[in-house]
Amino acid sequence: MPADLPSLATLRPCLDRLRELRLVVWGDYVADRFLFGTTTRVSREAPALVLRHEGERTRPGGAGNAALNAAALGARVRAVGFVGDDAPGRDLAGLLEQAGVDTTGLLVRTDGSTPTKTRIMAGGQHTVRQQILRIDRERAWPDVESAWRLLLDPLEEMLEESDALLVSDYGLDSVTPARLGRLRPATLRQRMPVALDSRYRLADFRDVTVATPNEGELEHALRTSFGGRADAVEHGGQTLRERIGAEAMVVTRGSSGMIVIDPGGSVTHLPIHGTDEIADVTGAGDTVIATLTLALAAGTPLLDAARLANVAAGLVVLKHGTATVSAAELGAALTDEP
Repeated sequence: MPADLPSLATLRPCLDRLRELRLVVWGDYVADRFLFGTTTRVSREAPALVLRHEGERTRPGGAGNAALNAAALGARVRAVGFVGDDAPGRDLAGLLEQAGVDTTGLLVRTDGSTPTKTRIMAGGQHTVRQQILRIDRERAWPDVESAWRLLLDPLEEMLEESDALLVSDYGLDSVTPARLGRLRPATLRQRMPVALDSRYRLADFRDVTVATPNEGELEHALRTSFGGRADAVEHGGQTLRERIGAEAMVVTRGSSGMIVIDPGGSVTHLPIHGTDEIADVTGAGDTVIATLTLALAAGTPLLDAARLANVAAGLVVLKHGTATVSAAELGAALTDEP
């Protein structure tokens, strides 16, 4: 932590204000499926590992993971997007409901399947399982304009009763820059923060409160390479913030922490919280944007909101798979210790 910043303990009142905030999470809902196996031998048929099946698990991914993280912090979350009329879609909706997320805004579609990422996790009998293969079943939703018309009125009504909007765009067309633009009058009326996480179309959105790209997504948006240089990342963040009219930009850099650019253009580099011995980065960006959005909705200044999100990210990367950080875990981490 930079020496001129207050201790993390000063963020505890901010954490307390997150409870009961009303958040809409609109975006691409993905089923993250994990298959677990124990390595037994190398196949005689091909140079491939043979795994003994030990179990499987499904977790909400994409916008679903952002929704779960917000719910784990005590917020009242409403999910808006698409799922298929299939087992992954039913599992995804059921898991969100178990976590207290309102899924009435999830439109069940019969003309497409739920985006699913299947990760094969393998290890020895006494070792930690590692991901050895990922199989993605992802296809942009067809006929999104017809489906969108079914969601527009309910979404506008939700925004009238909400404190913030989190947009999670994984490139599957549940959300687009044009559709977000149509909702701008509603978000302005509510004076709510609009936070954006966009995998491939970051440069196409306009006038959000804050965007949270990782370093690779920022490079993609600017069609450049930073070569891992912090000064280049900082300049790129400033450039994109001005280009898309965002008030602020928070660039996540994995084990190098994050760069926070405020509305006045001031920049703060935050080192990673805790250890850089990362177990799994799956979904860490969802944890960051969920925590950041709620903190901003609670009236927390940007830098304090980003510091809180940075602590949450430092906790979630110590967990395996798609994971969340609870309010209790985050509160326990807000100490003066590094």
